Amino acid sequence: MLLRSFFVALAGTTLYGAVAEPLRAGASLFTRIEQQSKISLQGVLNNIGPKGSKVPGAHAGAVVASPSASDPDYFFTWTRDASLTLKMIVDEFVHGERDLRPYIQDFVKAQAILQTVSNPSGALSSGRGLGEPKFYSNLTRFNGDWGRPQRDGPALRATALITYARWLLSTGRKRDASEAKDKIWPVVQNDLNYVAQYWNQTGFDLWEEVRGSSFFTVAVQHRALVEGASLGKRLGVKVSAYESQSPNLLCFLQTFWNGQYAVANINTQEGFSRTGLDANTVLASIATFDSEAKCDDALFQPCSPRALANLKAYVDSFRAIYTINQKLPKNAAVATGRYAEDVYYGGNPWYLTTTAVAEQLYDAIQQWSTYNTITITSVDLAFWTSLVPSTKPGTYRKGKGKQFTQLINAALDYADAFVSIALKYTPPSGALAEQYSRENGTAVSARDLTWSYAAFVTVRSARLAATSGHPQVPSWGAPAPPCIPSTCAPGSVPGVYKPATAAGAPPGAGGCTVLVTFNVNASTYFGENVYLSGSTAELGNWRDADALPGSASGYTQARPLWTFTAELPANSSLAYRYMRKEPDGNVIYESRNRTAGVPECSANVVGGTNSTIEDAWVGEVGSPSRRLL
Repeated sequence: MLLRSFFVALAGTTLYGAVAEPLRAGASLFTRIEQQSKISLQGVLNNIGPKGSKVPGAHAGAVVASPSASDPDYFFTWTRDASLTLKMIVDEFVHGERDLRPYIQDFVKAQAILQTVSNPSGALSSGRGLGEPKFYSNLTRFNGDWGRPQRDGPALRATALITYARWLLSTGRKRDASEAKDKIWPVVQNDLNYVAQYWNQTGFDLWEEVRGSSFFTVAVQHRALVEGASLGKRLGVKVSAYESQSPNLLCFLQTFWNGQYAVANINTQEGFSRTGLDANTVLASIATFDSEAKCDDALFQPCSPRALANLKAYVDSFRAIYTINQKLPKNAAVATGRYAEDVYYGGNPWYLTTTAVAEQLYDAIQQWSTYNTITITSVDLAFWTSLVPSTKPGTYRKGKGKQFTQLINAALDYADAFVSIALKYTPPSGALAEQYSRENGTAVSARDLTWSYAAFVTVRSARLAATSGHPQVPSWGAPAPPCIPSTCAPGSVPGVYKPATAAGAPPGAGGCTVLVTFNVNASTYFGENVYLSGSTAELGNWRDADALPGSASGYTQARPLWTFTAELPANSSLAYRYMRKEPDGNVIYESRNRTAGVPECSANVVGGTNSTIEDAWVGEVGSPSRRLL
């Protein structure tokens, strides 16, 4: 296979700590990948507190999305982005980068703390708070308007920490086994309990734009429950909730397939309209890749006919819409973005989505090479004929004719071409922003995006595995064959959530909470919004910027209803008031503060204790005429 001997010789080399040279024009692809991987790994570490050179003030273990603090402001830690990044760090650690262990241990402690931070999605006692997408870099809550909850974060965090826990158990050292059971498992268990309880409820997708059911979320949730059950059994804990729900998730995952590709989002709000072709599905395939799995359609493994057909449809959707793609030959690799209808910052290609295409192909090559077989069906035939026009449906085996090697090399060349596209638009410094311009390839949006850097490290690892024959990422135990119920059924197992105090959660955190709904009748005009502010952290501690935004989904002329929900400490009291934010930025407060008592928890109430407070606005109101001033 191409470059096989070269990569075998390199397999034991180290990247971390090396001085990264600038990218050199004209260097071989191999050299450029190695240089960029060094730069990218350091770019990730630069964005992790407390020593990250580009994120001063970030808490230990906080993985900051980007140093960019304005236009856009990404100086937060997202559970999803941080967990995907940590998974890369764990994989690099497992393969010899032992200096990375302090980053992993800091992350564990930071996540144990964050699990206990009450937030607009909820709190730990009900598990709802685990679905909060992002926090400030000092590990405090963010109360601003956002797409919440996001249900992929707990699953991704569990997967990253499970990989580390399995390494700990493999060492045979008692202190490592103790770390796995006493520190790692309590954090993982909270996340798995969240998945088992809330997987069948809608949430926002990984791009934080669409409320519904996300292919990516369902896929990573299924993986988390499967490998979580396996780890739990090794640790001697009860895993029946995970085992009972994982088949339901896998069954649900099949409903996203429309016969041609996987639709990224279903069960969306009325009026949502997209083709459904989205990097979401490609990222799902590589996030659930198992080097020992066969080319299974049900699991959407990278080499499966459905995953390959989906990949072609996704890539083709970008061929004509980006200026930088339009002069490229038919069926060539192209720059890709999130989805063709994207308008964020003008709707551009992303580094991490372009390298994701290559990574899926490298992963697929690993799988074909493991079984020395490629089976082509009518589903993925168009993908293969775009690479080798003479391809016919059938099974091709290594050593029986030239077709197997021809197909493998064509897939490798195609994957390499996507990496080359990403590198073509990477500046000589190797700095990776979030996007690169659809018009000329210059950097766009957030600078030094942690996820962009992490994605380049993982694509380098996938290429190394594909060309050396040595898997870089251990199997997660993908079911073979997968057991899919004949009828998909909704499911939920209420979980018990406890602070992971041995891992670093604050003592006494995570007490019983009550879900309180505040309803206020407040007539408003278009552009005017109502917020809730109060004396507790959950209500922003009277800070206008941290006040809870209200929902007007139930607003009618007959009842101008604004609704707020907050998970508050049981058996407590608070002061609060409503406020209006005008389109011009002016704030109008109610004429008085209010008080309320939060009831005690009741262990006999399914789903926890709920309470509702009914109010009507008192005081000055806004006027549409202010918009004309």
